[in-house]
Amino acid sequence: MSNELLQRLATRAGLSVDWVDANGRPQTVSSNVLCKVLDGLGYPADSAEDIECSLQRLDDAEKQRAAPPLLTVDYGQTLDLSAWFAPNTAFVLELEDGGTLDAVLTDTAQLPALAAVGYQQLIIEGQRLTLAVAPKTCYSIAMATESARPRVWGLTVQLYALRRQGDGGFGDTQALEVFVRAAGERGADAVAISPMHAMFASDPHRYSPYSPSSRLFLNSLYAAPGALLGERDVRMAIEQTQLADEFERLEALSLIDWPAAAAAKWTLLHALFESFNNGSHPLSEDFASFCDSGGEALENHCRFEALQAECVDRGMSLDWREWPEEFKDPEGTAIAEFAQQHPEQIRFHAFTQWLIARGLERAQVAARSSGMRVGLIADLAVGADGAGSQAWSRQDELLSSLTVGAPPDVLNRSGQSWGISAFSPDGLKRNGFRAFIEMLRANFAHAGGLRIDHVMGLQRLWVVPVGSPPSEGAYLNYPLDDMLRLLALESWRYKAVVLGEDLGTVPEGMHDKLSARAILGMRVLLFEQDNAHFKPVLKWSDEALATTSTHDLPTLTGWWNEVDIDCSRELGLIDEYTEQQARGNRQREREGLHHALRQDHANFRDRLSECEQVIDASVRYLGHTRAPLVLLPMEDALGIHEQANLPGTTDSHPNWRRRLPGDSAKLLDDETAARRLELLSQSRLQATERDQ
Repeated sequence: MSNELLQRLATRAGLSVDWVDANGRPQTVSSNVLCKVLDGLGYPADSAEDIECSLQRLDDAEKQRAAPPLLTVDYGQTLDLSAWFAPNTAFVLELEDGGTLDAVLTDTAQLPALAAVGYQQLIIEGQRLTLAVAPKTCYSIAMATESARPRVWGLTVQLYALRRQGDGGFGDTQALEVFVRAAGERGADAVAISPMHAMFASDPHRYSPYSPSSRLFLNSLYAAPGALLGERDVRMAIEQTQLADEFERLEALSLIDWPAAAAAKWTLLHALFESFNNGSHPLSEDFASFCDSGGEALENHCRFEALQAECVDRGMSLDWREWPEEFKDPEGTAIAEFAQQHPEQIRFHAFTQWLIARGLERAQVAARSSGMRVGLIADLAVGADGAGSQAWSRQDELLSSLTVGAPPDVLNRSGQSWGISAFSPDGLKRNGFRAFIEMLRANFAHAGGLRIDHVMGLQRLWVVPVGSPPSEGAYLNYPLDDMLRLLALESWRYKAVVLGEDLGTVPEGMHDKLSARAILGMRVLLFEQDNAHFKPVLKWSDEALATTSTHDLPTLTGWWNEVDIDCSRELGLIDEYTEQQARGNRQREREGLHHALRQDHANFRDRLSECEQVIDASVRYLGHTRAPLVLLPMEDALGIHEQANLPGTTDSHPNWRRRLPGDSAKLLDDETAARRLELLSQSRLQATERDQ
């Protein structure tokens, strides 16, 4: 088997054979790994004959390829159509506003810059193509705040961590609604929340918000039905199902018991649905309207949920990839027959999607009405579980045989495998980016902003064959410019800002691409250093948000007290030598941070513990940076020791289970939190005055 031929196939299939790691060292993907990844992409390469056949398939597809169903272009720019059409070909543009334009391509087969921003229809030589004309940038913080140099602040919170009486053991949209109103009253312009993507109703043991079943729909467990249906109906349902004692027990736990709490919540939701579904309800028309607007995508998601429950009852696998062949095709007759036989089960899942969507909508309205100029910032996970609803319903657009992760880098020396599937670049193009656009719309729908986890995935993703270690992967390249244009267009349509989590191995030029589109990168205090020399306030980027920490990193209190190192050692994630190195490095970093913070003479003047004063000073420090947006995690506002998630662990650490102390309505009244919010607000105001 020719290695040169294998590498040519890999390159044609969109893989990077050669790449540069986080330490700047050139790397080459081995032949063995290339064969496995290519097989996951649908291009067998185990033999010379396989490679020749796969190359021939690519050649045949290229020869037969007509113009793709969707083309993107920046407003005011021409578009080269010479690959598909001859010069001076006549065309018609049907515009979104109802108007039409008749013209011809240029002498070099360029489409003239005639169309306004939006989705226009291009009719040319009997073909109807969608032309997505994008604004030059996303909707920005400057636009949202009507300020040339915004210096605003907000909070980040893990939604499930919020508390309210009657929540059943984890946070919901009603707790969020109360929390954002309190944050807005204290001057916050944004609240960034953990992902709310749909999970698996039939498997409550899957609760990582970054491994969802679908990024097109929401986690119904977060619904607060009383906010929409009325608390009286909820109380009656709790009495009917005898859940009162169980809810009380679950709410008293310090860590969320997801299986038990999910079971209780589903029982309540089923009881509420039965009452809602029997007879006419004042909100029946609103529910019907929601179902109509959800269309095929909602129907498919609800069918999947009902079908998965049926498979569980039959003792079958939860993974649709192991179902009988007739159940694998969402458009097949077996699925249509199943839908006819189980209408109420499907309607139930639509009902729960309606509840959560309306609850999230209420929370965003509360945020904006409290004075926030951005409001909720939703979180978009980098992919979806290959066994889930989105992969099942969009099989031509998602890669269910490959998992996404990261190569060994500064964040994780062993690499990472996240157990999720990503879009197929070719599938996206073939289907006019349908899955990408509908995903953006679903996540922009009830938010003033969107944080894109691992934003580098718009350019390339580290894909690993299922079952292989994360080091045995390769970078798969994506149509970055097309995706950025669509992101900018949808951002403008929803008037929502875009944040990109750009930590880890970032491809060259990516920061510039994001900046040009007004997508804020992310700068974390713990990383803004060079060998314990922390970056001065005025050296921080004005093209990225600033934050003290993230859900995957230690809290500031935990970092200062080495809680993360203690935990890693106890769990066997590091050996004794690595532990000693880590503690030595941490001591130098503590001294470096302390030195940087002492440059502000307002710091270290209170009668508090050293750790508390360091966190206060760090909050003030970030507030004085040039970052347009500073986000303070609630864990750091409160001085909590434990982090939300410890990468590299599953059952050995209580990831995604920690709750915040106190009711969400009074959380910001905590003396420590109130002090730090005031410090942040004042320093942001001072930064605004300095930079005007």
